[in-house]
Amino acid sequence: MPILIIVAVLIKIDSKGPVFFRQVRVGKNRINFKIYKFRSMFTDTKRFAGDMSSVNKELSKEELMKLRGSFVTKNNADSRITKVGKFIRKTSIDELPQLLNVLLGDMSLVGPRPDTPIQEIDYTSEQWVKRSLVKPGITGLAQISGRSNLSLEETIRLDLEYVDKYSLKLYLKIIFKTFSQVILAKGTN
Repeated sequence: MPILIIVAVLIKIDSKGPVFFRQVRVGKNRINFKIYKFRSMFTDTKRFAGDMSSVNKELSKEELMKLRGSFVTKNNADSRITKVGKFIRKTSIDELPQLLNVLLGDMSLVGPRPDTPIQEIDYTSEQWVKRSLVKPGITGLAQISGRSNLSLEETIRLDLEYVDKYSLKLYLKIIFKTFSQVILAKGTN
């Protein structure tokens, strides 16, 4: 709790806007939910956030690909990131509010990271259905295998591997490896 309070104060001092960032993500059984994170970017940026609720549902594949291209998910030099944001991302502190998502039942501690609705275009329809068979997680197989340093294809492969090989042993292994990844700040953006 003290960490949460300190981070909240630092975010408010560093830049204008809310302490928390909320975004639509896709959960188990392809049901959308709002994810909670500490805000790490300036609020005056007007970029597409991946939510398809206000987008024309009859876009062509090419139009969807263009829209997807405007949604940046991994960028180490993003000018929208605040000073405090860089620190909380590197230490993964920005993810702590997702414990609320776990308590609400939208997420698990371990599972594929929850994607935004526009990211469905990155998958085949079979892959998209398969990854939604389990709850998304705060951490997962991709996060302990390279995090932001992985390609999209590697991340998808690892997320699907988690679904295929799910076991209590794998779940616990990922939790323990996550701690070393966070402490060493490996693969963070």
